[in-house]
Amino acid sequence: MLPLDDRTAERIAEVIVDVGGPYERKGYDLEKLLARANWVQPPEYDGSPRVPWLAEQLIERKHASPEIERLLCRVCDPVEYDDGKVSADEFREVINSKLEAEQLVVSIVGGRPVLGELGADGDTHYSAPGDLEKRLQRLIRDRATIDGLLNRVHETGLCERSGAHTMAIIGIGSFVEGLLLALFLERDAQIREHGFAGRKASTRADRAGLALLIDTAHDKGWIQLDAKDFMHNVREYRNFVHPAAELREKPKFDRDSVTLCWAPVRALLNDLEESIPAIGG
Repeated sequence: MLPLDDRTAERIAEVIVDVGGPYERKGYDLEKLLARANWVQPPEYDGSPRVPWLAEQLIERKHASPEIERLLCRVCDPVEYDDGKVSADEFREVINSKLEAEQLVVSIVGGRPVLGELGADGDTHYSAPGDLEKRLQRLIRDRATIDGLLNRVHETGLCERSGAHTMAIIGIGSFVEGLLLALFLERDAQIREHGFAGRKASTRADRAGLALLIDTAHDKGWIQLDAKDFMHNVREYRNFVHPAAELREKPKFDRDSVTLCWAPVRALLNDLEESIPAIGG
C-alpha cells in the first residue's frame, strides 16, 4: 500500500537503475525518467551512486503518492522503451515482485499500466485513488468543482457498497465527464468561449457529451490512445443510465465490474497529470 516502505523504495530503485544489467540507467536517464513521470520539480542527479540517490528521491517523496504511482507505471509502460512491450513486461514482472509485500501490483488494463491492490483472493482490485482530492487540486482551480467531483465519487462508493453496481458505474462515468469538462473550461480558452469545433457546427461546452470530451482530450494529447479507447468502454456502460438501453441489453454488473471501471480512470488520471502542467507546479 502507498506510501511505500523505505526498504521497498530501495528495492524499486535497484530495479530501475539496473546496475550492470541490460537496462542500466545513467544519471541523466534517471533525470529524464522522473521528468517523463511528471514529477513536480524533478531533482537533478548530483553524481552520487545512482541506486542510493534514486532511493532517496523515492523516500523523500513517499507521501507524494501520485508521483510514485506515475513512476511505477512509467517504468512498466511500453512507450518508455524502444522495443515496447518486451522490455516493459520484463520490468513489470520484477517491479511487481518487489511490490507484492505492499499488496500492490502494476497491471496492464486496456493496454495501459495501472497500479492496483492485491486482494486476499489474489485478484487485482481497483478503486478511486485515496489521495484523489490532492490530485484534483493540482489539475483544477475551482474549489466548488473539486467538491462536486469528490461528492460524486463518494456517492459512487455508497452505491457500490450497497450493491447498486449499475448506478456506481454510471457515477464513475459522470465523474470522468465532470473532470474533463472542468479541464477544458479552465485550460482551453477557445473551447471555453466558442465551444468544441465540429465539421458542420460547434458544440457548446455545456452541451458536450462524454464521447466528445474523451476524443478531444486525446486529440489535444492529454490522454493516450489506449486510455481513450478504454474510457469509451466505460462510457458505454455509463449509457445504461437510460432505461431503454438497460432493458435492451440487460447488463449484469457486479462489484468486479465496478472495480474494472476504475482501472481506466486511474490510467486517465496518470495521463492527465503527465500532460497538463500542475497548478502551483
